[in-house]
Amino acid sequence: MFTVLTGAQFGDEGKGKIVDCLSKDADIIVRFQGGDNAGHTVVIDDKTFKLHLIPSGIFYGKRLLIGPGVVVNPISLKDEINTLEKSGINISPQILGIDPKTSIVMPYHIAMDELCEKNDEKSNSGSIGTTKRGIGFAYTDKISRNEIKLIDLTDKERFFSVYKNIAPIKEGMIKILGGDPAIVTDKDKISEYLNLGEFLKDFMVDVSYELNKGLREGKKILAEGAQGTFLDVIHGTQRWVTSSNTIAGAASSYLGVSPKKIDKIYGVAKAYMTRVGEGPFPTEVHGEIGELFRKKGREYGTTTNRPRRCGWFDGLLFKKAIELNGYTDIVLTKMDVLSCIDPLKICIGYELDDKILDYPPEDSYELMACRPIFEEMDGWSEEICSCTSFNDFPREAKEYIKKIEEISNIKINMISVGERRDQIISKEQEDNRLNIFVG
Repeated sequence: MFTVLTGAQFGDEGKGKIVDCLSKDADIIVRFQGGDNAGHTVVIDDKTFKLHLIPSGIFYGKRLLIGPGVVVNPISLKDEINTLEKSGINISPQILGIDPKTSIVMPYHIAMDELCEKNDEKSNSGSIGTTKRGIGFAYTDKISRNEIKLIDLTDKERFFSVYKNIAPIKEGMIKILGGDPAIVTDKDKISEYLNLGEFLKDFMVDVSYELNKGLREGKKILAEGAQGTFLDVIHGTQRWVTSSNTIAGAASSYLGVSPKKIDKIYGVAKAYMTRVGEGPFPTEVHGEIGELFRKKGREYGTTTNRPRRCGWFDGLLFKKAIELNGYTDIVLTKMDVLSCIDPLKICIGYELDDKILDYPPEDSYELMACRPIFEEMDGWSEEICSCTSFNDFPREAKEYIKKIEEISNIKINMISVGERRDQIISKEQEDNRLNIFVG
């Protein structure tokens, strides 16, 4: 059985916790896109783990894979492995496999990213607000067939045969951007990367082959997406997007698994909205309520620690996310953050140029100009983080969830009411079992 999980908003929806919860029923967990710009947080026994490249299923000792659609910074990956091993979590080639076609984030990618953001800020042209991890430039090289792949990094002779053609191009680009091109030929950096290539050599596997073989053998596979639907490079709020495809269909193309083999598609959405960086955000709120969301929800980026922009739940964007991904199941997270906020608001429409819209405009600049139409709902005064059943929820909380289901025409299956593993409720199963590979 093949299950895909993606974020239904702008990322930071709480996917890491949900993947961790669902991984106990899976045989293989695989990342299919993104890089170390993604940050997934998992809390176990009051200990917080922040993952950037390694799939969130690591804590069950399951087989983990990083697909060829991911771009890997080997320094970040090694640091992550070291951090986990210090906590007693084994990361061996028997646990983790990485596709040899995975593109490598090189030092010049990071330098170019930093220079572009700096230049955009200086020129007042409006920066995208990247994480400055070099992700976009690594994907650019993948598309232009000008990348260093993991398999190149594991063979010194092969590496230099590819690098000699790339280096002059990168030196020229960095000069144009106003930077120091010495980073491209820095011998210490190159040596560090080649040593990391030697370390990662034993982790290389053909991810597509292993996944398809696993499906033939009846194994249960969970594909973990990074970022969120509206950061998709094509279907997101261009130009303020990431550099990969983040919607569920991308799992098939990035992993080399037929879309016919997908059985379930899970969407994860916050009970309110957040966004990091620039770009359209129709329901964004400022002032006291925005700060309250940020404080209660601890809304600071896992990767950047930047404060997240916060706002009310956007029913129109959610409807579009459902269509783009084809979700079969929905998980609503951070419901506990809404406790003691009264009234609550849900966006049920937009106003644009004196027209009422019930679906988001395709153009990002038009979306930016939209004024949200809200439906106000009563809040609740009770804390719900100790609830273990949907029946334990206050009436107002149940009505809030019902309203989201009504405007989006999809059932919410699970609700998260806190950071810990045990703070997640199966809405339809009173025994709270979370087995996504049934039915």
